Amino acid sequence: MTRVLVAGESWVSESTHFKGFDSFQSVVFETGIAPLKEALESNGIEVVHMPAHEVPEQFPATVEAFDAYDVVILSDIGADSILLHPDTWLRGKRTPNRLKVLAEWVRAGGGLLMAGGYMSFQGFEGKAMYRRTPVDEILPSVIDPWDDRVEAPEGTDVVVVNAAHPVLSGVTGPWPGLLGYNRFGLKADAELLATVGDDPLLALRAEGAGRTAAWASDIGPHWCPDDFVAWPGYARLFTQLVHWLAGE
Repeated sequence: MTRVLVAGESWVSESTHFKGFDSFQSVVFETGIAPLKEALESNGIEVVHMPAHEVPEQFPATVEAFDAYDVVILSDIGADSILLHPDTWLRGKRTPNRLKVLAEWVRAGGGLLMAGGYMSFQGFEGKAMYRRTPVDEILPSVIDPWDDRVEAPEGTDVVVVNAAHPVLSGVTGPWPGLLGYNRFGLKADAELLATVGDDPLLALRAEGAGRTAAWASDIGPHWCPDDFVAWPGYARLFTQLVHWLAGE
């Protein structure tokens, strides 16, 4: 069975409620993994979700640890969360550069997908900070050095440019529109499958014995709206993308 590690796709929100003279605070924990997890698991793919707050301590630090998975998906999780293990951040100790280890694992035959979001690629205010990292080197994308988000609340259309690729086999249109994405360029050897607006949406690349993919939009709301998630092509697209990344 194909096994996927999804890192990120969770957040904690704190609110302050004012009621006249008085106020109080509340905190909620939320995830955005459900649409993708359900789509993949319904097609026989095992999904292990590592929420964002667990990533700094628990993200794999060796090639052998990554070998427990066929594909890794980074979704809305900034580079610092992977780089800064608590032993380094809190205790001043040396720890492995896990972005380097991830790239090494991919070159040895692993599969990597970066999905878009406020903390993907370069991200909101440039805070995701994947530019010029080892992950940037292996993805099909060329990451911008600044805030790379494109907000499209009116919706923006998807155009398929390589329908013959196995990843898009049986994914029939019209595709629902998207509400935003991360803008990036493409490496010379990247294979473009679909665009959104005037920019790449889905691109693939071979890296050593492994494979990588860049999906510019979210895997679920808000950028990837409910009608996109409910579209039958959503589950087929991501299932076939995972199988391709796994070399199957």
